[in-house]
Amino acid sequence: MSSVIAPSRRPARAAPATRAALSSAERDTLAALVATVVPVAATPAGGDVDVAQLFVERLTRLPADKRRDLRRALAVFGHPLAALLTTASWRRFAARDAAAREAFLDEWLSSRVSLCRTVGQGLRRFLLALYYGDPRSHEGIGYLGPYHDRVPAFSWEGPVPGTPSDAEPVARGPAPQLPPPAPTPALARPGPAAPLPASADVIVIGTGAGGGVAACRFAEAGRSVVILEAGPLVQSDEFDERDAPLTERLWADQGLRTTNDLSLIMAQGAAVGGSTTINWMIMLRAADDVLLEWQRRFGTVGMAPHEMAEAYARIEDEVHARMVPDDAHSPANRLILDGAKALGWSARAGAINARGCLRSGFCSVGCRYNAKQGTLLTFIPRAIAAGATLVPDARAVRITVAEPGPRGRKRVTVVRTDRASGATTTAVVEAPVVVVAGGAVETPVLLQRSGLGSRAVGRYLRVHPVSAVVGLYDRPIYSAGGIPLTTLCDEFSATGANGYGTWIETPPTHPTLLSAALPGFGQAHHELMRRFPELAALLVLTRDGADLDASSGEVRSRADGTASIRYALTPADARHLATGLTHAAQLHLANGAQEVLTTHTRPVRVRQAADLDAVREASLAPNDVALFTAHVNGTCRLGTDPATSGADPDGQLHGAPGVFVLDGSLLPTGLGVNPQATIMAISSLLADRMLARRAV
Repeated sequence: MSSVIAPSRRPARAAPATRAALSSAERDTLAALVATVVPVAATPAGGDVDVAQLFVERLTRLPADKRRDLRRALAVFGHPLAALLTTASWRRFAARDAAAREAFLDEWLSSRVSLCRTVGQGLRRFLLALYYGDPRSHEGIGYLGPYHDRVPAFSWEGPVPGTPSDAEPVARGPAPQLPPPAPTPALARPGPAAPLPASADVIVIGTGAGGGVAACRFAEAGRSVVILEAGPLVQSDEFDERDAPLTERLWADQGLRTTNDLSLIMAQGAAVGGSTTINWMIMLRAADDVLLEWQRRFGTVGMAPHEMAEAYARIEDEVHARMVPDDAHSPANRLILDGAKALGWSARAGAINARGCLRSGFCSVGCRYNAKQGTLLTFIPRAIAAGATLVPDARAVRITVAEPGPRGRKRVTVVRTDRASGATTTAVVEAPVVVVAGGAVETPVLLQRSGLGSRAVGRYLRVHPVSAVVGLYDRPIYSAGGIPLTTLCDEFSATGANGYGTWIETPPTHPTLLSAALPGFGQAHHELMRRFPELAALLVLTRDGADLDASSGEVRSRADGTASIRYALTPADARHLATGLTHAAQLHLANGAQEVLTTHTRPVRVRQAADLDAVREASLAPNDVALFTAHVNGTCRLGTDPATSGADPDGQLHGAPGVFVLDGSLLPTGLGVNPQATIMAISSLLADRMLARRAV
């Protein structure tokens, strides 16, 4: 289930959403899997959800490569040869009784054959997400659904009592009559037939933290700017807080972006605003030691701590980054503050880029209340007001250098999609300067497809690999409500090899992703989901790259235009993550959790301190533990040596004058903090440098 780059031809028409889209053998395997993974689904208590039909309907909406991979997984799992290799019997999975099917699936999930784990986990997660993403399942687990459809159920939802203040990011006052969603007038939705400008001073590809800031700087400096965004323009009136459909619409690869082996789930935005539209808003600065490491190892220029401090301050002012007040934290975030205090560890609140936040908890699927100050509401409207042209649903498929030199003409071939009909048109726009800001997956694939850049482009993938430790409490936590991320524990952020380490945060726990992350299947998994209101997850984030110049992973363009993504924990990073999981478990215990469990296929259960050693020793092999990332960086990193970096210290692609990279792929190392603020600050700094030097 590899990453997707849409082809430059018209996509194949999807098959009808009927079970006839699958073969008889596939239908049998699917029915048996559904009965094994989510047996409650077809009961009145489970909402009578036809998960097999949801599977087929979802299949028809998937990109071709994802659809192909899912069908292959069904075919492999249901084949008699797979049964023989698993159980020494030719009896295929669908022909076995319920107990035998459970044992069969359990064997695949924990198999020492990596392909078995990949197939088993891929099918398990997909079916769980389908069922628990369906609203009919929600009553049975205590999930309350969209905030705008109900009154606040907890004190950590809605405005904070008190007097409003612009010095804070949250709304204060009594529970409001929720304002109707109000799209930004500057972001009028252009029709698919609207002509693409033939030329500009600069083309910016991408609208996230890097591209959005850069486009604004160039437009406000008087340059003509065309902004290309492969994803749709989705605004507040469409952010209806329905978890599963919006994840499919707003996230890269419809929420299914992973490494090739499915061992790492990658959460990235794929609409106007990029990941700033779906992230959890926290704004953190990189430590001075990190910036000094960049100077020393990579020759960065103008990014010393005092210089970056100015860039950070400017960005923070523009996106209204303000500290979250103490009375606005959710119980999940209080677990970090209170647990760290009890243990004598360092923990702190963070700033978020919000104005009048209503603490709805739905940051991952767009802000219905226009509180989140991502590029969708800040830099992109400013760029348009200054004369820039935004073109959504427009994927850049190739950059061609028509004339040599930094000011020579570059041509960007663009495929535009009419999302209503699926029809595509191809156009070309020219500019002397092209800024690539598609993120650390799309950027290297576009450059490789265009034959641009050094061999280092696509290498040195850094992801801050994340795993979760779940606590079960005797009181409501309801992590689906409130501001998702307002605190962090940084006691161990620089304690490991070369000053690398881990830190701990807490996520929102909506059913679609939570169900896929929790271990197990069947009735045991459902019993966990029934504890939804009392369940809290702590995330352990690892600053990867402790082995310094080792390339933990890479992104490569395949012949069919899709992205191949590989990533593996290095030994040092794995040690840090394993130790960090024990620290997260300690935080849960310090807060009185009844039980703590990891997200390993064979979860480690912790009830007392004596159990912690088992957490540290549990396997971190691919698909033995749930791994995630929302911080995908480093594949075109800054540096002076083309053999080990993609762009020079000004962000200009090695060997391609006039082609610049301004996004998270530039980060020379893992940051050790959430990267939104740093990507924005670097993009701002380098865009200003380009303007000052008349490079654009």
